[in-house]
Amino acid sequence: MPTRLHFDEDDYLNCRFAHSPLWETQAVAHLLKRPDRQVYQRPWLRRTRRQAAAMDLTPLWLLMPQRGLTPGWLCPPPASPSATFEEEIALVRAADPGAAREDALRSLRTTPGAAAAARNRGWLHSPARMVREVSDALEQIWTRLVEPDWPRLRALLEADIAFRTRQLAEHGLGELLPEISDHCAWQPGTLTVQDRADCERHLGGQGLVLMPSVFIWPHVIGTFEPPLQPTLAYPARGIVSLWAEPAVQAGTALTRLLGRGRAAILAALDTPSSTTGLARRLDLAPSSVSSHLSVLREAGLLTARRHGRHVLYERTGLGDALAAGS
Repeated sequence: MPTRLHFDEDDYLNCRFAHSPLWETQAVAHLLKRPDRQVYQRPWLRRTRRQAAAMDLTPLWLLMPQRGLTPGWLCPPPASPSATFEEEIALVRAADPGAAREDALRSLRTTPGAAAAARNRGWLHSPARMVREVSDALEQIWTRLVEPDWPRLRALLEADIAFRTRQLAEHGLGELLPEISDHCAWQPGTLTVQDRADCERHLGGQGLVLMPSVFIWPHVIGTFEPPLQPTLAYPARGIVSLWAEPAVQAGTALTRLLGRGRAAILAALDTPSSTTGLARRLDLAPSSVSSHLSVLREAGLLTARRHGRHVLYERTGLGDALAAGS
């Protein structure tokens, strides 16, 4: 079923990129419910299966129909480019119980038996209890399954945003949107998204939040109903190697020239990364990585740019040539 989003001049100005630990946490809940979508995450699923098996995700799954919409209060758009999970889950916990009940009923009715199960849990009589139980389940998934890998996930998401931002600057929105997913098509002024909703919306100057995601791969999901800012989550680049543990090795000549630590960092920056991401990937102390990055940047081999709370480092043309020559 198609969703059609119509842009005017102000919408082009108000499109933005973000990543969201809350949306990734929800995507994990969907993933654990849908075995048909687990092939791309098998290494991670094998590693986390005991933690996942110990959790009761029924409260979340009741509100995540296979055909139908997840309630909007459960997935608010991120308020900033790099919101924290604590900031985002606070918005979910603060949902108005009455409005949450009405929104939840639409989701419950699309799954046979879901409304009866919600009634048995006391949700329809006490929607505040529903909000609390669902928020608790999300927090469990975050703490046990997502947070331990968040530095690695965040580095991949930030690298995707850096790539897409350059793509937007070079080619414009009309070429970017179809490129992010086969589920997206662009005609001048209108984005058509093939997802589970049948919706048509004029963005009215709100623009669109574009959000890479690891755990929805290769699908797209979105929140498009007012009053929330329209948000489209799309599959992030690079997940094929995400759960691998590649040995980042610099050439012998490069190591002699720069030293082992700096050579390894330069070789590892084939995609933009943060200090924390490099430290985890190379098993180095963050303070050492920070020191090496400063030297490499002063030498003209790296550039740095801020994304939200983090600084991403990227090789310059000279850095690429030196790494390739090694």
